[in-house]
Amino acid sequence: MRIAPVLGVLGFLVLITGLAILSAIPFSAYYSDPDVLPLLVSAVVTIAVGGLMMLPMKRGRLELRAREGFAIVALCWFVIPLFGSFPFLFSGQIPRFVDAYFESVSGFTTTGGSILTNVEILSHGLLYWRSLTHWLGGMGIIVLSLAILPILGIGGMQLFRAEVTGPTKVKLTPRIAETARLLWGIYVILTVAQIVMLRLGGMSLFDSVCHAFATISTGGFSTKNASVAAFDSAYIEMVIMVFMFIGGTSFSLHLLALNGRFKQYKDQEFVFFTITFLIAVFVIALVVVGKEYDGNMLQALRYSSFNVMTVMSCTGFATADFALWAPLAQGVLFFLMFPGATSGSTGGGMKTVRVLLMLKASTNVFKRFLHPNAVTTITINRTVVGLETMLAIAGFAMLYFVTFGTGTIILTAAGSDILTSMSAVAANMANVGPGLAAVGPMANYGHLPDISKWTLDVCMILGRLEIYTVLVLFTKVFWKG
Repeated sequence: MRIAPVLGVLGFLVLITGLAILSAIPFSAYYSDPDVLPLLVSAVVTIAVGGLMMLPMKRGRLELRAREGFAIVALCWFVIPLFGSFPFLFSGQIPRFVDAYFESVSGFTTTGGSILTNVEILSHGLLYWRSLTHWLGGMGIIVLSLAILPILGIGGMQLFRAEVTGPTKVKLTPRIAETARLLWGIYVILTVAQIVMLRLGGMSLFDSVCHAFATISTGGFSTKNASVAAFDSAYIEMVIMVFMFIGGTSFSLHLLALNGRFKQYKDQEFVFFTITFLIAVFVIALVVVGKEYDGNMLQALRYSSFNVMTVMSCTGFATADFALWAPLAQGVLFFLMFPGATSGSTGGGMKTVRVLLMLKASTNVFKRFLHPNAVTTITINRTVVGLETMLAIAGFAMLYFVTFGTGTIILTAAGSDILTSMSAVAANMANVGPGLAAVGPMANYGHLPDISKWTLDVCMILGRLEIYTVLVLFTKVFWKG
């Protein structure tokens, strides 16, 4: 393990974070908020530390090894939120470190769960910073750095491999930096498009920017206590829902569609995600239409579609307190947290493709019961999925549920009821944000004991990096190989 390049790249990412904090100052200055100095101090300290960390790094072309790539990515998601918490701490608006760090981790991992009881008392600069942490974390600070690392003479392939996990990886061009720039290009275009569409719906420019940052990144931080429900606009809900869908599906498909290749949307994972969404919407609408919406099916469909999409895309916005819905509706939403979004998206969860492949594997088992001599294969998009990939998926699923169970036990031992504990861990591992019961969409995580908050911090990061990237650092093979 070469320490200098690891520290150097981490320092570069810390420096980017400091520059991003500076962008919040104009908002505070425009609205005459009192946090201009705390934001400036936070940015200066962050930039200075990042610069110092980069000093030992040698100049010239340097290709990172796999071991170093994994170390950088895993450490990044623990270190960057530390500096991201400075604006909250230095301004005094979130005075406790455990709370400020939770808010920052939730932002960068695009989870969207908050410890704040009253979001609207935050200054505009901090509201903007919360949303910006989503936007940076959505596509990934690592992927952002890939577009710039070649300037520093550092190859980024190992970072890309560590950051983009799962059974499929996106590499649309031969040069990884070019891939990063293409992905960020479409990310920016979609963000601007949503800002314009929200403004057309009557939302203020500031709220439009913050909600666009939080939507396309599938983050979920809102500037309002009631989240999107505060605007009470079917148009705004529709715009946000469409962009949640875009953010929760593969950006490689969107990029190919921009090049005229719309047939790529026949992708089996995309189709499975869409069908699951439609089924869940109609099931929940039928369940809640009588009690919650007085028999108004259009209203039931409006609220069920938005809140199903916010869970499936792992965004975390809300237009209704679904923690008060019928148990069956809550149960459907709870189980939708596990598959989450599609691979190659900004969303979290186990990823739809893994669930789809596990279902196909189960179907093959039944076929073999009926026809023991049959030769069966598992395919996706007409491509045979090998045994090694299926074993990796099975191993990931086991680790995912072991982590879920461990987190639930810790939260329950700390005093939370079982539904709160299970939904909190599931929601944070899937980077959804709000859960059920005491951590529902109209509640928050501020009342949880510190041990529960630290546990959920780890759950958010493990979920964001899909477990392997972090846990590999604790294996003997990683350090000996």
